[in-house]
Amino acid sequence: MLCLDNKENIIFCNKKFKEITGLKDSQIIGKNWLNVLFLNNDNNIQRDLLKAVMDDSMKYSRSKDFEVALLDNNGNEKFILWNLTPIQAENNQTNGNILAGHDITEAKERGSSLKNIDETLKNVFSKIKEYALYLINLDGNITYFGMGSEAMLGWDKQDILFKHVSILHNFKSSDGLHFILENIRNYGKYETELDLVTKNREMIPVILSAHQFLDLNGKLSGYIFIAKDITERRKLEFQVIQGEKLAALGQLSAGIAHEINNPLFVIAAKLELLKTEKLSAKVKNDLELINLQTERIRKLVDRILKFSRKKIPIFEPIQINDAIELVLPLLYYNNLSMVKIEIKKNFDVNMARVNGDLHQLQEVFLNLLINACQSMPNGGVVEITTTNIKNLYAQIQIKDTGSGISPGQLKNIFMPFFSTKSEGTGLGLSICHNIIKNHNGTIELNSEVNHGTVFTIKLPFI
Repeated sequence: MLCLDNKENIIFCNKKFKEITGLKDSQIIGKNWLNVLFLNNDNNIQRDLLKAVMDDSMKYSRSKDFEVALLDNNGNEKFILWNLTPIQAENNQTNGNILAGHDITEAKERGSSLKNIDETLKNVFSKIKEYALYLINLDGNITYFGMGSEAMLGWDKQDILFKHVSILHNFKSSDGLHFILENIRNYGKYETELDLVTKNREMIPVILSAHQFLDLNGKLSGYIFIAKDITERRKLEFQVIQGEKLAALGQLSAGIAHEINNPLFVIAAKLELLKTEKLSAKVKNDLELINLQTERIRKLVDRILKFSRKKIPIFEPIQINDAIELVLPLLYYNNLSMVKIEIKKNFDVNMARVNGDLHQLQEVFLNLLINACQSMPNGGVVEITTTNIKNLYAQIQIKDTGSGISPGQLKNIFMPFFSTKSEGTGLGLSICHNIIKNHNGTIELNSEVNHGTVFTIKLPFI
């Protein structure tokens, strides 16, 4: 028996494990479980596959069974059937794992080779969706397509077997694949980050681990690829980068806004003095035009300062459904043509409260709803959906059937002063991003030209 902490390091092992392996406490306690299990075993393929089992168990808090061989203190193989069970903390988070093993050496037929993928592992891996495993022969044709490959990449096994692996790899030339295979032949293993291509020609970022596949005689017969989907990790990295950009631009904007304000006050004061003078009608009209444009600049500067100013939210328990309901009537007072727009509400009644600033969150909802309505000048549907996600956080989706946003604009949509509207200031979504970030939440969007846009906000429950 082994007990692991939430960093996958061993914090306890029983006497039996030390007897079988011949290892001392100093060689076990505090060490990564895979480094201990494979201390005298260089089977990198099985090591990576067991890492996938652990990741799946931790993510979904479910028990897993798998089989692996240990070398005992005499150098003999001991086949152990392991059960991996997550330890649940009070907050429903995984706080470690327990590994309980049963020696099945006597029950297992002699002469089996660990160079082939174990059937027990294959049964486990077929249910894992975040990993894909596929094999190719020496000609580069796919000969095995398992684990979560079908779910991740969209291909049915019978449709992709014996096709060349280049159908999955986003290489501009064959040199990319040749480079990977050359490294595997030289070093036995190669790992990199790249994009895999789905059946629908979409790109999925993955960590790709590639290994030699040897036959029973130890001869190279192909290559094994294990791909881990890192889409969520990339999204988090993007959010961090966007946050850093917004912070830098916020400081710059504040400085510029203050510099503009000073001469603006002088202009406004002089305009007031001129209004008291006896002037011709034409001059008065010109002064009024100057006054209107000055007021326009002042409002823009106020907007910039609002974006850059780190206002401390006044947090209180908020019912998300109620907060959105209070916003909806305001749509009719924003010069929007609501006659042809249908508002659909799909509210989850089982919603806990979030800790937030009511006015700031309502500003976010109102801004997104106004954007949705403005994207549908000829009418359409705005659908608002709230969902309780595992009693951990509230998910709010605002979906429209409008004109959508092009892929080239999506990456800049939360950047200050970037706008898809001819008269927009480009600060509304930047402010929304900052507000949600200050509430320890996330805001994302998916959009397709002529097929509408979906904004998704996630806020943690109290």
